[in-house]
Amino acid sequence: MAEVKILVEGRAKEIKTGWIATSNVILVKTDNKNIIIDPGCNRKKLIEALRKENLKTSDIGFVLLTHSHADHTLLAGIFEKAKVLTPVEIYNNDRQIEYDRKVLGTGLEIIPTPGHCPEHCSLVVSTKNGNYVIAGDAFWWTDGEKQKIDINRKDDAHPEELNMKKLIASRKKILKIADYIIPGHGKMFKVVK
Repeated sequence: MAEVKILVEGRAKEIKTGWIATSNVILVKTDNKNIIIDPGCNRKKLIEALRKENLKTSDIGFVLLTHSHADHTLLAGIFEKAKVLTPVEIYNNDRQIEYDRKVLGTGLEIIPTPGHCPEHCSLVVSTKNGNYVIAGDAFWWTDGEKQKIDINRKDDAHPEELNMKKLIASRKKILKIADYIIPGHGKMFKVVK
C-alpha cells in the first residue's frame, strides 16, 4: 500500500519585488518505488528532508511535475536516476516519450486538473487511510492566509494562463475524489463530505 509524506512544506509570500515561494514537496512510496511530486526550489530544505528519510537523490525513481512553474519544478534535475513525468510525457535523460498516466504503479493515478495553467495535473494516491490528492496549485494559499475551501476563489498568480472555469471544474473533481488534499502551498487538509 502507498505511503504519502510531505518532505518540505510549501510557502508563498508576496513581497514588493515578487514572491518568496516553493511548493510542497511530497514523497510517495509504493511498489518499491520512491516518487517525488513537485521537488520545489529550496535545495537545502529538500536535501535535508531526504536525509531525514534515509534517502539520497539517487534513491528516487520518478519525479512528477504537476505543472511547469519554477517554484514546483526547479529541482527536478537533482535526481540523477529519476524519470521525470509531466502531465503528458516521461523524460528519461534526453529521451521523451508519451505515456498513459499509469506508469507509477498500483494505487496511483495522474489526473488532468487544468485551470491554474493548461497542462496542470494532480496525483491520486490510494492508501489505507483513504485517497490523497496531491493537487499542485489547483488549491494553494499564501503564508498566513486562512485555508478556506472556496471552489470559486480567484487564482491571480499567473493571470495569463488562468482559466477559472476549468479551475473550478478541477477543484470539484478533486473534492469528489479526495479524503485528504495536499495543496501546492499550505497545509494538507481533510475533505469533509
